[in-house]
Amino acid sequence: MMDLQTLVLNADYRPLSYSPLSLWGWRDALVALFSERVTLVATYDLEARSPSRSMPIPSVVALKNYISPVRHPAFTRYNIYLRDRFTCQYCSQYLPSGGLTFDHVMPRSRGGLTTWENVVAACSLSLVRRILVHDVSELPPAKLANRCLRSSRNRYQFELRVREVAQ
Repeated sequence: MMDLQTLVLNADYRPLSYSPLSLWGWRDALVALFSERVTLVATYDLEARSPSRSMPIPSVVALKNYISPVRHPAFTRYNIYLRDRFTCQYCSQYLPSGGLTFDHVMPRSRGGLTTWENVVAACSLSLVRRILVHDVSELPPAKLANRCLRSSRNRYQFELRVREVAQ
C-alpha cells in the first residue's frame, strides 16, 4: 500500500501532463480530498484506516479548478529527442535507447544559443565527424544549418505528445 499512486486529472477530466504522467502519492490525494481541492473519480479496493474511521484510497482524482495547460513544452533533452524522433540529424540513424546527445548547429563558441532552433539530436559518431572532417569553426552559418537533415524549430506540446505516443 505504501507505493500506491493517484492519477490527477484537470477539471475537464484530462491528465495535467502526459510526460511525465501527473501522479500524486495516495496520502497527498487524501489530503487534497479532505481539503476539497479535488473530486474523487475512482478508488482502489484498499482502505486507509485511522482509529476512528476508514477511507477508500483514491486511484483517480480530478481538480476542482481548471489549470490551463502549457502551450510550449519545456526545453529538455528528452523533448529535443522527441522532436527529432530519436534520430541523429546528421546521419539519420535511429537510436531509441540512448546513444544520442544534442548538438548546437551554430556552436556556442561562435555565438550560438541553446534554443529550439539551434539544437538538434546527434549521435556521437556524427559529432566526431562533424568536428574532425568539417571543422565547424571555419564554416559560415548558412553552411552549418545545411548539414542537418531538417530545420529545427520549436514544437508545441501536443506535437511532442503525439510523437511520444507513436514511439
